[in-house]
Amino acid sequence: MDIDVRGPRFGAAVTTVVLAVVLVTGSAWLLAWQTLAFALGAAGGVGHSPYGVLFRRVVRPRLGPPTAFEAPEPPRFAQAVGLVFAVVGLVGYTLGPQWLGLAATGAALAAAFLNAVFGYCMGCEMYLLVRRLTVRAG
Repeated sequence: MDIDVRGPRFGAAVTTVVLAVVLVTGSAWLLAWQTLAFALGAAGGVGHSPYGVLFRRVVRPRLGPPTAFEAPEPPRFAQAVGLVFAVVGLVGYTLGPQWLGLAATGAALAAAFLNAVFGYCMGCEMYLLVRRLTVRAG
């Protein structure tokens, strides 16, 4: 079943704010929270992430009906990509080197920002590319 495109963009907006705060404060705890959010989104789909639940219960009822939908697999893959970057960032912030935490968090922030502001989901595009390559190879 397709999902409302506004949900992942809302999640990306919240993620952008969370990751920006992580970069400013260096908070490994906040990055751990974001890592959990990515993990839940990757495991159960974006609707099962904390931001997806918030969107569904609080934000979406205040909006008009959705006019655009997308397949759930690309955003779910994007959550898994975000999870990888968040884990690497968490390792950098907790075990070092610090620059690794900054770089991984910054990369995740850039991707979330592009999705939130421009609707360009890098992880979704990666999913489609991997899908095309595996179909050609198979």
